[in-house]
Amino acid sequence: MIAISIKFLAAHRPKGFLAPTVVAFVLLGAWASEIESQSVSTIAPSSSDSPVARSLLLPGDALQIRIWLEPDLSGEFVVDEEGVVTLPMLGRVRAVDLTIAQLRALLIERYTKELRNPSITVTPVRRVYVLGEVNRPGMYGLDPTASLASAVALAGGANREGDLRKLTLIRGDATILSGVDPMADLLSIGTRSGDQIFVERRSWLERNQQFVATTVLGVAGIAVALINR
Repeated sequence: MIAISIKFLAAHRPKGFLAPTVVAFVLLGAWASEIESQSVSTIAPSSSDSPVARSLLLPGDALQIRIWLEPDLSGEFVVDEEGVVTLPMLGRVRAVDLTIAQLRALLIERYTKELRNPSITVTPVRRVYVLGEVNRPGMYGLDPTASLASAVALAGGANREGDLRKLTLIRGDATILSGVDPMADLLSIGTRSGDQIFVERRSWLERNQQFVATTVLGVAGIAVALINR
């Protein structure tokens, strides 16, 4: 495109030489057009098309709601057992069984009655327990796209006896998944708020490798000494 523009000017320039300023403007204009055309083709899909935006909200989930230029209306809010979230100005809003995209559209509709052209972002938060062989067991809030390894990291990581290769997802008293890949994200394995991510203990042999190795070497040494007597 740039080369064609220069050739066009060269063919139609007045007698004399082509002014450097004119060349510069042409180059800048052509370069800007090319950048614009490239950027259009690389725009990321809208958030409403993402798996997170299509996921359903459930009781126990938290919502990070941000309304531009309205800090008093923004914050983190929890969906209660009845599936309702209580928001400033709006009061009780039923959120359960809505997708994030649907809830955002509903909030824009409701807040439009009070605010002018509200810009709203809604981010879901899964509140899960990280238990077992971790340094700081407890409840943690995570983005649904976060991995199980990230959840364990928030809990201070696995302790000396913990094994990241042995992760179990528990719901209530039932084991949902065992031996879960630590790099799997919460959304892909169907994690819900209130679930437990349990880090299992390493086997006795793995936890006592040094002791076993020392014992074996000691026994071998004694055996050799007895044989050589």
